Amino acid sequence: MCFDPIILLSVSSKKFLILYISLSLFAWDGFSQQKLSKKERKQQKNEALASRYFIEGTKQMNLGDLEKAFFYLQKSEELSPDEPAINYKIAEVYTRANQPEKALPFALKAVELDDENKYYALMVAEIYTNLKQPLKAADILDRLTADGESNQQYNLDLASILLNAGEFDRALVVLDRAEEYYGIMEPITVQKQRIYLRNNNLAKAIEEGERLIEARPGNPNYVLGLVEILYNNNLVDDALNLVNEEISKYPNQPELQMAAHSLLKEKGQIQKSNEYLIRAFASPDLDPEVKSRAFVSLLNEFKTPEREILLDSLAGFMIKTEPANATIFEALGEREAKNGKQEEARNYFKRSLDLNAKNAKLLEQIILGSFGENPDFQEAEKYTTMGVDEFPKNPEFWFYDGIVKSAVKKDSAAVESLNKAIELNANKNPQLDQVAFGSLASSLYNLGKKDSAFQFFEKALVLNPNDEQVLNNYAYFLSLEKKDLEKAKTMSEKVIKKFPDNGTFLDTYAWVLFQLGDYEGAKKYMAQALEFESKPSGVMLEHYGDILYHLGDKNEAISFWKKAADSPEASEKLPLKIKEGKYHE
Repeated sequence: MCFDPIILLSVSSKKFLILYISLSLFAWDGFSQQKLSKKERKQQKNEALASRYFIEGTKQMNLGDLEKAFFYLQKSEELSPDEPAINYKIAEVYTRANQPEKALPFALKAVELDDENKYYALMVAEIYTNLKQPLKAADILDRLTADGESNQQYNLDLASILLNAGEFDRALVVLDRAEEYYGIMEPITVQKQRIYLRNNNLAKAIEEGERLIEARPGNPNYVLGLVEILYNNNLVDDALNLVNEEISKYPNQPELQMAAHSLLKEKGQIQKSNEYLIRAFASPDLDPEVKSRAFVSLLNEFKTPEREILLDSLAGFMIKTEPANATIFEALGEREAKNGKQEEARNYFKRSLDLNAKNAKLLEQIILGSFGENPDFQEAEKYTTMGVDEFPKNPEFWFYDGIVKSAVKKDSAAVESLNKAIELNANKNPQLDQVAFGSLASSLYNLGKKDSAFQFFEKALVLNPNDEQVLNNYAYFLSLEKKDLEKAKTMSEKVIKKFPDNGTFLDTYAWVLFQLGDYEGAKKYMAQALEFESKPSGVMLEHYGDILYHLGDKNEAISFWKKAADSPEASEKLPLKIKEGKYHE
């Protein structure tokens, strides 16, 4: 229960304030016409001082300083303990400070001193609610609302308390009282229906629904509410009759047509059901999300020529009536995906995301789809950026963004995103950590932070010692540094045994052998790598030339160096190798 926290001055507190003003205007020693006793003068002084403390305490509470408010109000209460307004304000301070057990005695005393002030009673009810004693709160509200029309607005609060406490019969009485005050309203009707259904009184629940429809004609939601009750109680024909009757009165309400579609489908009257479905879809007034859900639901049914014709028709209406709606394009994309048309599906999904990027499932689907056989990392970056912008607390999107940025050589940005992914993941998903560690290591190496890179490779292998990408990259970078070459050989060898026809992995193994001085072995595996690659990279071509040079085949070496010359992946020393005809590290 929540009551207005605005400071409310009761009749008693207004009298208290008037007393303070009167005493301030007319000092008791100079202006009184009758000399007061010492006791009376002391009492007047205390009352005046109590008033000052009360006003200051109220002021501090308005300013939000509860400690100062309590200090002044307590001083006021010491001087005037039987003033209800003071007790009420102290209770309010404790209530605002979330100390209901301390507030209760003061609130009760305020009511005891002035049992006609409804705000005091409401404060006690609020405190009982906070103390998890709802029935005591209900008793107070019951007394307030039972005394005439002045406090009927609290019936809904009272009904809510009784419903939460399981006092359904009492709640029903209060809801009837609220209905007399407000008239027939959906929230009241719905609560009454729930109570009747709980009491197995279906007839009364239906009657309440009919009264609401009659009192608020033309609102399809009220009709649908009753249709749901009828349907859930196996009264499909009654539900259909109700819908048909309402459609005859209001033929342009697509919600009712959708209800007719569902009910007729339940009865097996498919053709007639689909006629209503088409009419509903043709309306621009039907919620696009309703259209989307119905469309996707049809996709899960058995595929027939008739279903495809129906879907074609519905798709046409969806595009015509909702030319720029994200859920519509998502539904259309789902259909293309079901039909195996992945590129068409992706185009619809992208249009959906362009209209509404707050769709985590769809964003992830588009991003993961970019990591296919011919990955388009430039396009993927658009959606990973969208992901971290829209879902900044989601570690997966930071992870995807880091992977993509690493792939497009934006290593500084990749490090930031991957670190953010690891931070947000907080060890909850070890697989994410493991892959992030490996990618982070590669970007750190590219940035020249080699020691940190090797540390992260090690962390990745602790989580998964068989990750071929980590093993391959770690081995390759060690070979470039001519460091721990036997370890690099062991890791690379492990990978090519598992993937003997992967050109990239074979290239790494060949280069490790090269650094170990095993040029024959290096030639053997590099030749295999070139064989398995339809378009060998410039790095592979240059490496093969380096190996041939060390085997004494200078001319063939220069030939492969020249093949690598046009590649952006070639080393800075390649022009010098070609010019001088000899190997340069």
